[in-house]
Amino acid sequence: MDVTLEKIDDLNALLKVKVEKKDYQEKVDETLKNYRKQANIPGFRKGKVPMGMIKKQYGQSVLAEELNKQVSEALYKYIDEQEFEVLGNPLPKQDEEVKGDFNNPETFEFTYEIGITPEVDVKLSGRNKYEYTKVKVDDKLVDKQLEDLTRRYGKLVSGEKVGEKDMVLGQFVELDEDGKIKEGGIMNSSTISLEFIEKKTVKKKLIGKKPGDKVTVNPFDVSRGGNDTASMLGIKEEELDNISDKFELTINEVKVMEPAELNQELFDKLFGEGNVKSEKEMRERIVKDLEQMFEKDSDKILTRRVSNDLIEKTKIDLPDEFLKRWIHASQQEPVTMEAIEKDYPNYQKGLKWQLIQNQIFKDNGIKIEQDEALNYTKGLLINQYAQYGMPAPEEAELNQAAQQVLGNQKESQQIFDMLAEEKMTNFFKETVKLKDKEVDYDEYVKIAEDSNA
Repeated sequence: MDVTLEKIDDLNALLKVKVEKKDYQEKVDETLKNYRKQANIPGFRKGKVPMGMIKKQYGQSVLAEELNKQVSEALYKYIDEQEFEVLGNPLPKQDEEVKGDFNNPETFEFTYEIGITPEVDVKLSGRNKYEYTKVKVDDKLVDKQLEDLTRRYGKLVSGEKVGEKDMVLGQFVELDEDGKIKEGGIMNSSTISLEFIEKKTVKKKLIGKKPGDKVTVNPFDVSRGGNDTASMLGIKEEELDNISDKFELTINEVKVMEPAELNQELFDKLFGEGNVKSEKEMRERIVKDLEQMFEKDSDKILTRRVSNDLIEKTKIDLPDEFLKRWIHASQQEPVTMEAIEKDYPNYQKGLKWQLIQNQIFKDNGIKIEQDEALNYTKGLLINQYAQYGMPAPEEAELNQAAQQVLGNQKESQQIFDMLAEEKMTNFFKETVKLKDKEVDYDEYVKIAEDSNA
């Protein structure tokens, strides 16, 4: 068997695989003999069917399968031995038939297209300067966190009238176009939370109402849509298309969240027994926790900022037409070339970043070892147990659980991606110049959203 490379340009090439009869005949004959042993054909005893009949019925399909297997193995062995790397997988050359005669098999020649990974020169040094965005953890932000924590550990009590963050227990009755109760319409008792109502006009209509008051509302305005709306009205989600947009809500009860008291019991619940002993210490702890929490987000913003800059400034040519065909061929679900063309810029950007990251790792000796991935996974699992208030299992059981996670290809890839991003962030923070900039929380959220977009 012979594999030859024919370069088209720096990014595209053809691989030609020539398969001689001596390469495949023995395997084909062996497979056909096994077919003969198992064949059940009327008029012949099992195992006694003439080989000529077996060859006529199965010969070409067996030959095709064996050729496909040998060509595939030869392609990947050849690619693995080369200094260059390929993008995607080899594709049969467009508009070119396999050379060879399946009726009189001798020599076959297959031609495949490949995309060659381009050389990448990443220019990143201490001369590069990037803004490092931080949140200004001021009294306003601490007050808000304090309010959220006391509400989270508070208790619901009955209220006299509806407030901005209260819950309303009431009855929904469907109305017709004239605003009258619809005959055979929906009637259901449920709960809504004003805290999650987005439309200010709707919220304003409800604030100040008392038990016994009636308000006409659109059910979609006082719920989150979909299953949440259906559950609120006591119907199935598929029935939502046929309901009225006017319902009479009779307020039966108002529930107010009474914040927890700032006492030692709350301090111990939040921070562990005896670690915080006063409101002043609690506020100091909140500042510290917020700074730690926002540092991770600031790192992500920095990484996105640097990666976007590198993608824009690093010259990387790709075998675009080959990649589009490869994407089309590798999809599990049918997809049109028009759809691939439309989404290709996003794929192209992601691939360029992957190539840049790989080059940075290579140039700087950055690696992700298996033990490192295992310990990282164990840390993720410990955090999950903690979120549910459960102690972490013993080391042996934790090890086994982490190995199971890494044994799942999709989950393993996610973990290696997370580790790679963490290493990239640390590399950027050690390599480039950072200019700290403090912004208030609202501006920070906007910057984070823009960065993710």
